[in-house]
Amino acid sequence: MIVQDADLEYDPRDYVRLLEAAQQHDADAVYGTRFAAPRPQMAYANRVGNRLLTWLTNCLYGSTLSDMETCYKLIRWNVLADLTIESNRFDVEPELTAKLLLRGTHILEVPISYVGRTHSEGKKISWVDFVSAVWILGRLRVWGA
Repeated sequence: MIVQDADLEYDPRDYVRLLEAAQQHDADAVYGTRFAAPRPQMAYANRVGNRLLTWLTNCLYGSTLSDMETCYKLIRWNVLADLTIESNRFDVEPELTAKLLLRGTHILEVPISYVGRTHSEGKKISWVDFVSAVWILGRLRVWGA
């Protein structure tokens, strides 16, 4: 299954990159990373928030991700079917990632294209979502899935 935001900040032509990586490496999860390029087109606050959340994820879960908050994820259906996801907003990203990492799932990353929208263009994520993501990452690390 591939998860992608519907606002087309991510290029659907990159599906092939995720699928090829999954097949080539027999990966259960492949994330598209926006940070393979020197500087993705992204608002400064969003970039800083993403970097902090990715750093926290790596510290708490022993991972080496570069873009935990990516909304471009491929996950084998049988792996995803075993997870109970409770989030229904932006906090689905840290919840999904934390639960995969708690299961010991290796997450492979591949470079993808990204053209971010601004707040005036409809970008809806805010500091409240950052706080929620920190809470979920910490809660799942301490109390588990």
